[in-house]
Amino acid sequence: MPKLYFRLAVLLLLITSCASTKKAKFDDYVFKTKSEKQAYISSYDKALKLWDIPYSEENIKTTYGTAHVIIAGPKNGKDLVLLHGMDASSTMWYPNIKPLAKNHRIYAIDFMMEPGKSTLTSKSLSLEEIAILYNEIFDHYKLKKFDIVGASRGGWIATLLATQKNNSIDKIVLLSPAQTFKFIDKVGKTTSALMLKLFPSEKKFGKTLNTFSTHPEKISPVYKRQFYLANKYAKSNSSMLKMHPFSDDELKSITNPVLVLIGDHDVINSDESLERANKYLAKSKTQIIKDAGHFLSIDQAKIVNDAMIIFLE
Repeated sequence: MPKLYFRLAVLLLLITSCASTKKAKFDDYVFKTKSEKQAYISSYDKALKLWDIPYSEENIKTTYGTAHVIIAGPKNGKDLVLLHGMDASSTMWYPNIKPLAKNHRIYAIDFMMEPGKSTLTSKSLSLEEIAILYNEIFDHYKLKKFDIVGASRGGWIATLLATQKNNSIDKIVLLSPAQTFKFIDKVGKTTSALMLKLFPSEKKFGKTLNTFSTHPEKISPVYKRQFYLANKYAKSNSSMLKMHPFSDDELKSITNPVLVLIGDHDVINSDESLERANKYLAKSKTQIIKDAGHFLSIDQAKIVNDAMIIFLE
């Protein structure tokens, strides 16, 4: 039933997206109008300042468009790629970036098919194309034996990349990875996010934060504004339909050390997710973060940061 419900929900998003795309004159995969995109980018720039460490931004040409990458940390530090959650963009790492960037060279990448500064110039990407896209970025920076941290959808992408033969990934951290070990755990509770996409409003946005976070009051108002505009202005897309849980054999193929963290109030994952991780990942370590929801990197930032640093270093 959760699988069927999930498919119906995302198909509804797809139908809505197609209808809005036909009416739009602004040719952009993610945003509906130029002014809405400009408003979002302005909010992005303000939220990025929350990092409060030196950083640079680069735009990398790829086969499928321009990838926006934020770089921070010591040049001689071990390379660490950050993959954000759905509609969150790389600015979401503001509660975690200081400890992560202390000894790592950070490469935070905006996903092309979501709100952010990356720009998709082709059709919606297939799984194979997503893998090609990220490997082009890794090759551009000559990343070898690098670590990777992925949150929610970013965790699913990190897992996808780890299943590719001859990948260059070393250690992996998955923060409540979506659709990775199982389908959404509490589908009914996640309808607030669907309703926010279809009929955006401040009230629905607040309800969504309360569903996905145990401490929404910890979320910076500056970041909240950006996250809200991402949901309000961005077109819905069908990419979630491609996010199936990985098979037993696919998980078994991952030989990297993997740390999986989920919140005890997570609506996306449950104990069953950790059970599959422990059963099929050869070198897994799992932990439940108390008093945390799906947004565990904000709900319990210090605990999550400490767990990641101990594992990575």
